[in-house]
Amino acid sequence: MSRIGKQPVNFPANVKVAVSGQTVSVEGPKGKLTHKFPSQIGVTVDKSVVQVADLSEKKEAGALFGTTRAIIRNMVEGVEKGYSKTLLIEGVGFKAILKGNVLDLALGYSHPIRYTVPAGVTVVVTDGTKLVISGPDRHMVGQVAASIKLYKPVEPYKGKGVRVEGEFVRRKEGKKTA
Repeated sequence: MSRIGKQPVNFPANVKVAVSGQTVSVEGPKGKLTHKFPSQIGVTVDKSVVQVADLSEKKEAGALFGTTRAIIRNMVEGVEKGYSKTLLIEGVGFKAILKGNVLDLALGYSHPIRYTVPAGVTVVVTDGTKLVISGPDRHMVGQVAASIKLYKPVEPYKGKGVRVEGEFVRRKEGKKTA
């Protein structure tokens, strides 16, 4: 039994949580999120508290118990405050330009990379090399950041590429000449 799953999720008055069957809907100032949970997990709402219950004694249900509670907590926090990640682009000639919902990336390849930003996520480009990705869904914000970072991961010799702000990249010494 998960210790995290047993803890209740408190939500403020400006956030509304509704449960219909196995679907949980959370609505707040930053947006609306819905998620469908497995039938082994029960979710109840009582005034300003969400409680998660393990309806089955199976091992899989025990694993989903704490995960369900964490997902609901992330949904409540996302619609109340929102999530954001900052990406830094480093390298000569590397830059990003946002045209509508298409992010145009110049990352040292012979062609520009065009990334379509999904609905529910906003991207702001500052100075051409700093991307701020934000939205109410923690999973989507992280997925967009990971997808953009995957186009040009940071290489360890010169540090060129796309990195998350605050991420440590181990640097290597270059080749020695005789």
